[in-house]
Amino acid sequence: MLAELRIANFAIIDTLTLRFCPGFNVLTGETGAGKSIIIDAVDMLLGGKAGQEVIRSGAEATLVEGTFHLSPASQAALAPVLEAEGLEGDDPATLVLARELRRGGRTVARVNGRAVALAVLKEIGNRLVDIHGQSDHLSLMRPREHIHLLDRYASLLPQREQVAGLVRRLAAVRKELASLRRDQRELARRLDLLSFQAEEIEAAHLTPGEDKELESERRRLANAEQLLRLTEAARVRLAEGDGEQPAASDLVSEASGYLARLAGVDPDAAPLLEAAEALADQLSELIYALESYAGEIEFNPERLNEVEERLSLIHTLKRKYGDTIEEVIAFGRRAREELALLENAEVRTAELEEEEARLLREIGRVAAALSTARREAARRMAEAVERELADLRMARARFAVDFRWEPAADGAVVTAKDAPPDQPPGRYAFDATGLDAVEFLVSANPGEPLKPLVKVASGGETSRLMLALKTVLGRADETPTLIFDEIDVGIGGRVGATVGRKLWELTAMSAGEPQAAGHGSAWNGRHQVLCITHLPQLAAYGDAHFAVRKQVVGDRTVTEVVRLEGPLRVQELAAMLGSTSDAGRESVEEMLKEVAAVKRSLNPAEMEVP
Repeated sequence: MLAELRIANFAIIDTLTLRFCPGFNVLTGETGAGKSIIIDAVDMLLGGKAGQEVIRSGAEATLVEGTFHLSPASQAALAPVLEAEGLEGDDPATLVLARELRRGGRTVARVNGRAVALAVLKEIGNRLVDIHGQSDHLSLMRPREHIHLLDRYASLLPQREQVAGLVRRLAAVRKELASLRRDQRELARRLDLLSFQAEEIEAAHLTPGEDKELESERRRLANAEQLLRLTEAARVRLAEGDGEQPAASDLVSEASGYLARLAGVDPDAAPLLEAAEALADQLSELIYALESYAGEIEFNPERLNEVEERLSLIHTLKRKYGDTIEEVIAFGRRAREELALLENAEVRTAELEEEEARLLREIGRVAAALSTARREAARRMAEAVERELADLRMARARFAVDFRWEPAADGAVVTAKDAPPDQPPGRYAFDATGLDAVEFLVSANPGEPLKPLVKVASGGETSRLMLALKTVLGRADETPTLIFDEIDVGIGGRVGATVGRKLWELTAMSAGEPQAAGHGSAWNGRHQVLCITHLPQLAAYGDAHFAVRKQVVGDRTVTEVVRLEGPLRVQELAAMLGSTSDAGRESVEEMLKEVAAVKRSLNPAEMEVP
């Protein structure tokens, strides 16, 4: 429910804070006082269109903020959206929406203090409030919503989910089929390419790291003569000397002899001798290593050619299939896997085609049963709506639900056994909701044919049609707050009292549930209702009554809203009746007593009259 509404610098509203009760709230006041402006502000809060003209003259921005108290059902409905967007608040039972419009056109939307896209605000707002009457924020005027309302009314959502599950499975099958049903020439070209790629890579028998080893071997083979010359020169200097210069090993050996004599004289010099002997050992090992290295050097032009050819092949494969041998091997593996899949495409295609046909038959059977259940529910709904319209002095109005099936060559298969009585068997288009395209039809006047609800004339008849539908669909409608903007247009006082009663009934408890006493207590009704009205008979049913007044402060026009109770409410209702005399006030008091009696008869718990 909308617990509090705060408006700043919106049209002729300077600053305004409204605290609504959970039940039936009525707003009254003279024409032009700003009642509908309040509804326009709510529409903007919910993500509706708002132009620069709504910003109060002299202000840089307008701000509308609403605090909503959420029932457990509303919390469950909104939780997926809030969690997906990271918008959870500290208290899951409280939600704060805000929207600011600045001069220049920039708009900022917030949910629980966090900035969001306008589409997110609108999605959340649509689940919280429905505005009926002069606004275009009408769920009942959106034909695509009609099937959802009908299914909730008839408790068919589990059955519809069964259809949706089959449709999701069919979509997956058709997606795989589409990928397999490629042009045969393209498939053949793809098979040839994959086969060549896989065989080329596999024939190379690549080993990870092989290229690095081959490059090292190529360097040795290509420089064998130089390597051997340098190695031999180093070995000679270390082991033999060149005639004029003694070998390094001999010099170290000679130095070791001197150090041995030194250590004999001075034992503290023993470490020097040890170092010389270690150096001699290292020279011996180095000489051995040079001899071994020289023995491994070979002049082998044939092997060099083999290495060059192998490296050239690896380079070619890396240029085609990857930067490393590992990537080339992985490419070949993927090519072989895809090749196997395509080579089995015909077998897989046949399997999928059989599964597609089976699913189309199953969807046809289940969706036809769902359609039959919907048509029976639609008949009951039509009778209930027409009864409500009769109470609203539209006794000869008619209501119906139109069902349309669209033939489709690739649609669901409906047999004569499964098809509803008025629907021939065949193949029909479908979606996750089934086979039906559903739309509400009405005829407001005798002799007029049934027409789509979206095309009926505006005014009092439309408002009463909305009210009748909302009354019938009240249990199915999950929107917690309903707003009716001047629903009493074109109706008189007697019908106004009926409208007031029905609006109040939208907020009333189910039979057997405890009723909270007084409008200030917690309310567990089905809906919160806000209504702008000019009829005192309708306003008398309000659980909270707000008077909207326009006045001049200084040289500026401002709108203020006052909650009326006791004598002030009686005075307002008497003024709406056109009589502020004692007799007029007595009439109002009598009317309020009658309303209280009606409420008690509909909901036996003790009601407190404001």
